Amino acid sequence: MLDKCAYQEIFEVVKSDIKKVENRFLEILPKSCEIYSDLEKFLKSPSKRIRSVLALLYLRAIGVAVGENQLELLAIVELIHNASLIHDDVIDEEKIRRSQKNINSKFGNKMAIISGDYLLSVVMEKLTCLGKLELFEIFSKTIKEMCEGEILQYLNLYKIPTLEDYLKKTYQKTGSLFEACVLGCVMLSTSQEVENAKEFSKNFGIAFQIRDDIENILKSGNDIKEGVYNAPIIFSGSIDNPAAGIEKSKVLLNNYLDIAQKCLCGMDESEYKSALKKLLELLKYD
Repeated sequence: MLDKCAYQEIFEVVKSDIKKVENRFLEILPKSCEIYSDLEKFLKSPSKRIRSVLALLYLRAIGVAVGENQLELLAIVELIHNASLIHDDVIDEEKIRRSQKNINSKFGNKMAIISGDYLLSVVMEKLTCLGKLELFEIFSKTIKEMCEGEILQYLNLYKIPTLEDYLKKTYQKTGSLFEACVLGCVMLSTSQEVENAKEFSKNFGIAFQIRDDIENILKSGNDIKEGVYNAPIIFSGSIDNPAAGIEKSKVLLNNYLDIAQKCLCGMDESEYKSALKKLLELLKYD
């Protein structure tokens, strides 16, 4: 989806912090779990870690030093994201994730569902340790939103949804976790950038998913085969000619990126702000 070389340059800016996040989520996962080694392998498999990258760049760009609590929260976010991937693979009947066999291919759907739930239970436990009730409320709501988005998508299989329902689902399934990730990290600091962080990350997350939906149509078309009709189908009005809706989908995507871009205007110039701009440009269509 993203140009690998260009993204790697951005990733390098916060690479040392990402390594700390990866170490932290492996520390969080109880080694007493019977399938610890399998979950560890799944969690350690190559990933963009884009939610953590976005949050770390944003924190640095507004002059916030990344502390232990932020690293803990980002580890929690990675566990939530990976739990959702385990559940998604069951729903989509996928057997491969990140070029390797996934949890359900090895243990079956029942164990995969329990494994995803297990990661979420670890998340809830660790969130309470951060000692901030508001964060617990935000992430509880986020997980609820992610589930509701999946329900909305399932109920609309093989139906062309309204643009309103599509954008609602897009926020719920993807945008909400991006929002909670960046917002939560800012809330754990003394920064007053809370509303700006929320606006930036929400719009970035929605744009990220719209881009993914467009790329799916342009490359594999798997969404159409599975009955998931996204922006290009909505704008074309037909599953027979999704290409007709691509340009309007790109305009929609770029609108969300423009809103996110405006949120960077008040930041001082730095390598972190520059990296955020480059990340937005990676998602944008000319």
